[in-house]
Amino acid sequence: MIAILDYEAGNLTSVRLAVEHVGGEAVVTRDPAMVRDAARVIFPGVGAARACMDSLRRFGLDHALRDAVRAGTPVLAICIGIQLLFDHSEEDGGVDCLGLLPGKVVRFAFPADRHVKVPHMGWNALHVIRPHALFADVRDGDEAYFVHSYYPAPADSGMVLAQTEYAGVTFASAVARGNLAAVQFHPEKSGSVGLEILRRFLSWDGGETSNATRLDDRDAR
Repeated sequence: MIAILDYEAGNLTSVRLAVEHVGGEAVVTRDPAMVRDAARVIFPGVGAARACMDSLRRFGLDHALRDAVRAGTPVLAICIGIQLLFDHSEEDGGVDCLGLLPGKVVRFAFPADRHVKVPHMGWNALHVIRPHALFADVRDGDEAYFVHSYYPAPADSGMVLAQTEYAGVTFASAVARGNLAAVQFHPEKSGSVGLEILRRFLSWDGGETSNATRLDDRDAR
């Protein structure tokens, strides 16, 4: 069973339907015990960092998520989920987050005369940095769907799986460390690319390269 965290951050039904579309069984829950007992956990959401962290703490899901990660449960974070994994976010004047990954979250900042739209919204390319089980079917340049004004700046570049460029800013659009993986884009809205990531998640054992086809082998097919 896959537990999808419900902390009043929206977008839960579309994630559940996408998981079911690729053959998974998912339950939307705010019960910490169900999160701890789940075979896999998805940490999705849209919203602002402070309100989301307040909701996680109110329902006890911050502790449950940390416990799941420590137990080795495969965890996939999506959109605001990836941002809340880091130490600190600049949003809302500064918010201490979960601290499960080292680094911070920063806002897109452009000179006023450039007239760059923030939030970054729409389809954009993923540039794969290193192989990973969840990205075995993602080709460099495949596009995913984004909606965000802030992005993660990991302290350890070695955890970056993919990068994306927006208006001259290159940011980490996917990261992973151990049994914890996270994406800034919305796989449930990213067509076949996103669905394949979710499909891989169904059988992922939490290893970095398990279940993964080598990128060069895949390209040779």
